[in-house]
Amino acid sequence: MVVIVFRSRVRPGVEAQLETVGGRMYELAAVMPGFVSYKDFAAADGENLSIIEFESLETLAAWRDHPEHKQVQERGRLEFFSEYQIQVCSEVRISEFKAKN
Repeated sequence: MVVIVFRSRVRPGVEAQLETVGGRMYELAAVMPGFVSYKDFAAADGENLSIIEFESLETLAAWRDHPEHKQVQERGRLEFFSEYQIQVCSEVRISEFKAKN
């Protein structure tokens, strides 16, 4: 499992457009082989955090290099984000707890 942590700040006034483009990227990613999950969070200070999981570095690379995704990456730098950071992390250990109802 590969976990991608995407931290970003959005330029003012592009939220609606980014939501549309982001929805399209989710549609594409969700059908890519090896895609596991995507979750998105917003902090009170304006930072956004996305956590994306892929089965392997190879399946992540296929997503990274998808032609439509590559175009949106460029738009992200030019139009949508004032800053971002991408961390690609390997799974070291998983611990789970689920309460019995």
